[in-house]
Amino acid sequence: MRRQAVASEGIASIGYDESRNELEIEFRQGGSVYRYFEVPPEEHFEFMAAESKGTYLNQVFKLREHPYLVVRDGRRT
Repeated sequence: MRRQAVASEGIASIGYDESRNELEIEFRQGGSVYRYFEVPPEEHFEFMAAESKGTYLNQVFKLREHPYLVVRDGRRT
């Protein structure tokens, strides 16, 4: 999935596949990548429009409890 770099202290990039309703987040620290499923297009739009991506992630997005998969675990060596 192609991701777009974002201005955020904690998030490096965000990608979205509208045909599958999948959203992918790459984190700066460690480079972990998470893929979230069942994410509607309007949620992706809100995420990208948020002034603070990290605040949106923690205060809005995570509360919706989308199923997810760890694509790359940055904690592993």
